[in-house]
Amino acid sequence: METYKIAKLKLAKLPTQLVVLVVFIGFIYQNTFLWLFERYITVDSYYSHGFLVPFVTAILIWLKRKELKAINYSGNNWGLVIVVFSLLAHLISYVLGVFFLSGFSMLCLVFGFSLFLYGREITKKILFPLFFLIFMIPLPLEAISIISFPMKMFVTNSVVFIMKNFMAIPIRNEGFQVFFPNASLIIENPCSGLRSLIVILALGSIFANALKGRIYKKVLLFLFSFLIAIISNMIRVFVLCLAVYIYGGQIAEGFFHDLTGYLVFVFSFIVLWLIVRRFQCKDQT
Repeated sequence: METYKIAKLKLAKLPTQLVVLVVFIGFIYQNTFLWLFERYITVDSYYSHGFLVPFVTAILIWLKRKELKAINYSGNNWGLVIVVFSLLAHLISYVLGVFFLSGFSMLCLVFGFSLFLYGREITKKILFPLFFLIFMIPLPLEAISIISFPMKMFVTNSVVFIMKNFMAIPIRNEGFQVFFPNASLIIENPCSGLRSLIVILALGSIFANALKGRIYKKVLLFLFSFLIAIISNMIRVFVLCLAVYIYGGQIAEGFFHDLTGYLVFVFSFIVLWLIVRRFQCKDQT
């Protein structure tokens, strides 16, 4: 009974501690948050989903509230070490103007505070929600250019090869520009698949975490996310090319272009859900 009262008293302090923590992080990392905001709202941003990530993390932690209440937690001083190193990393990144490093130091800071204030057991319980915050930190623009270029080239060449050799469609490409007898289509950066890859990896990690099964199945499901993202984007570019071949270049602009982008995520969600169902059915048999 006494242990229960102590745990209840500690839980009563949680809202105050969280408010203080949020205000502290908001003050220290205000320039980093401005950088995040600018990257999220940029035209053709690869990280427009970043606004949702903290809310998803909060929901994932809230879903574990009953398990967390049952833990009689106590702080761990190793967390303070992580906090100090995180703040040093932020200071260095602030001086150098490297906001990417600052973003990751913020995630480490949150992890360190969780370990320092609430201990190992609670931090272990919310480890995945804390890890999920990584999807809110944009890659440097140089890294995006390096990654998106070969992805866009692969998608373009693959779609042209399939349409030319398996459908006998008169099609050719020069780099990222695809030519038809009556029209042409330029495969822009958003069609490289990097944006959908980032979002689908985030979605795949949630599915993998929720999957009730052995660890290798969770890892396998997450790795499937890569393949699903690439295939779904190839299907999108294929549909766009086919539409341009039949209806002309204007069809690939505006509503139809945006619609195919949304359908990529619908398709990926359904495939991931089917894989989860399949894995769980095997565990039950």
